[in-house]
Amino acid sequence: MPKRPETQTTPSRGAQRREGFLSLNPRGFGFVASADASGDDVFVAKEGLMGAMHGDKVVVAVKGRGPRGPEGDIVGVMQRAVVRVAGVLRRRGKSAWLEPDDTRIRGPIVLGGEVDAKGPEGNSGRDGDAAVVAITRYPDFPEENAEGKLVAVLGKPGEISVEIAKVLVSKQIAELHSPEAFAEADAFGATVPATMLEGRVDLTHLPLPTIDPEDARDHDDAVWVERTDDGGYHAYVAIADVSAYVTPGTHLDAEAKDRGCSVYLPDRAIPMLPRPLSSNLCSLLPDVTRLCLCADVLLDAGGAVKKARLLRGFMISRAKLSYGGVARALGFTDVPPREAKADEMVDGLRVAFELSRLLRNRRMKRGALDFDLPEAKVVLDPETGRPLDVQRRDKDPGTKKAYQLIEELMLLGNEVVAQHLLEREIPTIFRIHQAPDEKKLVRFAALTKELGIPFDVESTKDPKAMADLLKSFADHSLADVLNMLLLRSMKQATYDVGNVGHFGLASKAYLHFTSPIRRYPDIVAHRAVHAVVQDERPRRSPEDIGKLADAALAASVAERKAMEVEREVVDLYRAVLMKDRVGQRFEGSVTAMVGTGVFVALDAPFVDVLVRYEDCGAERFELDDEGLRAVAKRSGEMIQLGDRMTVDVIDVQILRRTVYGRRVVGDGDQASKRRGAHKGRVVQVRAVGKTKKTKLASSHGGGGRGPKKPGQGRKKKMGRR
Repeated sequence: MPKRPETQTTPSRGAQRREGFLSLNPRGFGFVASADASGDDVFVAKEGLMGAMHGDKVVVAVKGRGPRGPEGDIVGVMQRAVVRVAGVLRRRGKSAWLEPDDTRIRGPIVLGGEVDAKGPEGNSGRDGDAAVVAITRYPDFPEENAEGKLVAVLGKPGEISVEIAKVLVSKQIAELHSPEAFAEADAFGATVPATMLEGRVDLTHLPLPTIDPEDARDHDDAVWVERTDDGGYHAYVAIADVSAYVTPGTHLDAEAKDRGCSVYLPDRAIPMLPRPLSSNLCSLLPDVTRLCLCADVLLDAGGAVKKARLLRGFMISRAKLSYGGVARALGFTDVPPREAKADEMVDGLRVAFELSRLLRNRRMKRGALDFDLPEAKVVLDPETGRPLDVQRRDKDPGTKKAYQLIEELMLLGNEVVAQHLLEREIPTIFRIHQAPDEKKLVRFAALTKELGIPFDVESTKDPKAMADLLKSFADHSLADVLNMLLLRSMKQATYDVGNVGHFGLASKAYLHFTSPIRRYPDIVAHRAVHAVVQDERPRRSPEDIGKLADAALAASVAERKAMEVEREVVDLYRAVLMKDRVGQRFEGSVTAMVGTGVFVALDAPFVDVLVRYEDCGAERFELDDEGLRAVAKRSGEMIQLGDRMTVDVIDVQILRRTVYGRRVVGDGDQASKRRGAHKGRVVQVRAVGKTKKTKLASSHGGGGRGPKKPGQGRKKKMGRR
């Protein structure tokens, strides 16, 4: 697609310019959030949008303040966010267009000409089909439509397979590898030839089990720990040597770099590498010889690293263990079934656990953050592939300890490798995490103040102070909500060639070394390890560093894309599950508040339900200016984060991955108990697109507009995570 020049208009004289990202509302207006998170969001009316679309990086000219805060007009589009759009294909005579599923994306998108209105295989599709369009021309003016070219016709909207295909096509994720990359992978055969073992350290005397979740799809790390004569520990963190197969200049390397990482869906994995490598030759399967790189680490009795070296080796894993089996063998739980191999290796596993406890304690003392957020697990019918349930992933305390055993040893391996490469000035890709966003922390501080939790924004520039804050509300009834809100205040970890440390781990140098089957930066780290072991000095020309920087940026983008795909597909399964439960009643907790309603996380199934403000009761609720509570003007009722709420499911929109509910007011309803408790108090409340002060009435108001019927009103997929 040809690159269009940046679109610009002339701002009014004296207008302040800001760069930021545009978030559009389905009603047509939008807000621009500053790219550097400084200053308030800028409101942009529909007529001031120019040709910008949802998600674009734009330049906005601030022309003053209004009831909505700063207001301005968009004067330039720096970077387009949307390349492909999924939606419903419409045909009327010779005209064709796409109605986007995401109502924030300006539509319709016009398919111009006979060629553009056909898919790559000549399939023109029928009216009402699910389809994906690539934008070929962006709008220049507020009333102008984008133009596009049909890239896929997928079938009937709403079907699980169609909706998943839609997500993958729109995000440009291919399930099949190129014939060239697959042929290169397949050419290595099924076993490691003796010639590839030459010059490597023989580690086959070590048991080195893999320990993964029961449903793991790849096995690229194995560990073993022995106690030393002086009371310390000798740890081996062995990782599949993918870089021995994926070498620069090959189709395998180009495709792995382009994909960036594997994508994991509830029913399948889309591996970064072709299956001859990801499922066989690079997977540390039991009782077969595999190439590996190993962090060989000596630690003292307190868990401090005394000496470390990196090895090019080969190994034979003695067992494929699960977290549950290890936890059962170590006596941490009696829930998972026993695993004979784990029982046989229990003495060694006990030593590994001892070391992991020491490593974890040291990490916590230096200020590492320990977020404990629930993770969704979709349970599928093995015959139909339809969702039977969505559960919170196993939080059995014993199994969690087994998970932490591996987590700590992986962190040890990553840090040891990072330190080696940094000391020797070997160029590589680091995993970096910068200090939190102060503006977002100020908003979080407002919530903790309401809950009586001490919180000094300045102190959180130190990881240790942030870790102490996390501990302070670990046992709070709102712990899950607080963890989630604090995590949202953090910056996202990314990849970079420059090391700035990792705030969340309180680590001065960190990289990804332990998952080369599923992450491209790990392969880059492996190549650097080869250079260290073989005493080579990789070229450090500006051109080479530039290529590394490009790979780091591409990996960061790919990681975010994979997370979005995985989240959207899980939300799809949640919506499909709840489609058959419309009319049923559930209980849950309020976990998020947005401009149109509150999100309630159900206890079971683990599904988020959007309760729009018109469905919260007889009165209209409005969100306060801090985004912490929704207020009913007349009665003084307040719905707050963490409130328990009973909801009736009233509608499910598969295409928008959203479940809608209606609040059920009863004796146990927390908002009802607070009715009138805040009367007379002046509270900042904001309706959609505006802010105003409201004095809560001193009487219990009744009447008001009743809740809308299912299917009525504006429905949108909220960006809530």
